[in-house]
Amino acid sequence: MLLRIAADSLVLFHLCFILFVLFGGLLALRWRRVIWLHLPAAAWGMAVEFFHLPCPLTRWENLLRHLAGQEGYGAGFIEHYIIALIYPAGLTPQIQLGLGALVLVINIAVYTRLVRRW
Repeated sequence: MLLRIAADSLVLFHLCFILFVLFGGLLALRWRRVIWLHLPAAAWGMAVEFFHLPCPLTRWENLLRHLAGQEGYGAGFIEHYIIALIYPAGLTPQIQLGLGALVLVINIAVYTRLVRRW
């Protein structure tokens, strides 16, 4: 049970990380220190999408699920709603490139505004 809870918690963390990669620059508009966390996170998020790198969070989640005796995702809230956001059906390399470009465009816009503000 604890391993399943850990895997579910990791999925929630994964979702939060993805949201931070996408929109963390907006936090930097308010709190400049966030830049030092956001820039590496955004760079990693783009690298994963552009170069199709394996994400360690996914690997750890699958390991925890395996250790918990699970073969796949169950029908709980986490699995049904959150995982579908992180791992959409039909994800192709072209879609991944588009997602990486979306991260890049959002962050260029936010950081351009931030630089102009300074």
